[in-house]
Amino acid sequence: MKLKLHNYTVLYLSGALFLVLSIWAAIFYINMIDEIHDSIDDGLNNSKILIINKVFEDSSLLHKDNFLESNYRIREVEKEQYLDFRDTFADTLLYTEYEEDYEPFRMLTTIFVGPNGKYYKLRVISSMVEEDDLIEDLLYSLLWLYLVLIVSMVAVNYLLLGRIWRSFYSTLKAVRGYKISDKQDIQFEKTRVQEFSRLQETLNDLIRSNKEVFQAQKQFIENAAHELQTPLAISINKLELLAEKSNFGDEQLQQIGAVIGNLERLTRLNRSLLLLSKIDNRQFDESEPVEMNAVIHKLCEDLEELADYRNIRLLTEESGTCTYTMNRTLAEVLFTNLIKNALTHTEPGGEIRIHIEEKRIYIENSGAPALDASRIFQRFYKASGENSSTGLGLAIVKSISDVYGFSITYTYPEAHRFSVYF
Repeated sequence: MKLKLHNYTVLYLSGALFLVLSIWAAIFYINMIDEIHDSIDDGLNNSKILIINKVFEDSSLLHKDNFLESNYRIREVEKEQYLDFRDTFADTLLYTEYEEDYEPFRMLTTIFVGPNGKYYKLRVISSMVEEDDLIEDLLYSLLWLYLVLIVSMVAVNYLLLGRIWRSFYSTLKAVRGYKISDKQDIQFEKTRVQEFSRLQETLNDLIRSNKEVFQAQKQFIENAAHELQTPLAISINKLELLAEKSNFGDEQLQQIGAVIGNLERLTRLNRSLLLLSKIDNRQFDESEPVEMNAVIHKLCEDLEELADYRNIRLLTEESGTCTYTMNRTLAEVLFTNLIKNALTHTEPGGEIRIHIEEKRIYIENSGAPALDASRIFQRFYKASGENSSTGLGLAIVKSISDVYGFSITYTYPEAHRFSVYF
């Protein structure tokens, strides 16, 4: 699935943000636990001093050897332990009646000399926040923070970044709608973003360069076609005059006739290549709603004599009116080539059916065998051995369909069928 660039930005920022927040949460948790321990340890040190002071006031406290009623416990120890002992802090678990479970506590262990000169180990405890609850609260807080940040980023993406990228999409739309054959230069929306401004300048330079190449190519094709037409026509006329006025034998006349036929074929090929080039270069700009029914009826009338000469029936069936906006000349060229192709591949005594629907027109003709569907629209491909064919008729049909965005297919269910889908 393809995403827009600013959506890609949000996607990668979301991943980076999640990673940063996770690292931040781990560091924050470690620091928070350290601060909690420092705070509790300070309280335990203060409790130790108060308890030792109370012991010197009330020696009966030396006999409190459990944590049942208070947060400390005192037990007598040997002098040797006192000499090597240092105050220690540790985490421990103690059973609590309220929770009916073991809960975490922080415990200070120290040894002091009592009022009677004996040595006593004092343990003072203080309840801690449960770390699992702390982690759970921190996780939920982190998820809420992440969700709020993502929603904020999406909102900023569509409100702020959408405005920033508007000039880019405007540039893209202008390029898509521009044709190299347009006389006017492409117009871009002004932008204050330096990168987009450079993009527009680069596109202008590229279009200007391509336009110059296109104009040069167009001029060359037109000049070449025009220059070829004249000597070809002169050569044909001189050969015809030579054949009429000279006393050649049958063999020489046949050779002259073959040369004239090749020159006429070269003339048709020249016209077809010129037409194909103009179609590919989008030089047929004028478009209008064209009723294909009327176009086909007119072509059938024009080709009726040729069909009768070949003993082929032309049948037209209509189940709707097909109208499409395109250049009328190209519409005529399209169906002229399709019908002539059908005439070429139909045996004498056969028939050609042209069926017109609202969104489809298909031309079906009898004849065998089936043509190669993978190559039939290629230039200079000829399935028949007819030398008069240029092999460009169906290539021109395909180019016209590509220019206007409709499709054309060839199938052979029981007969040759070319279908045009508008």
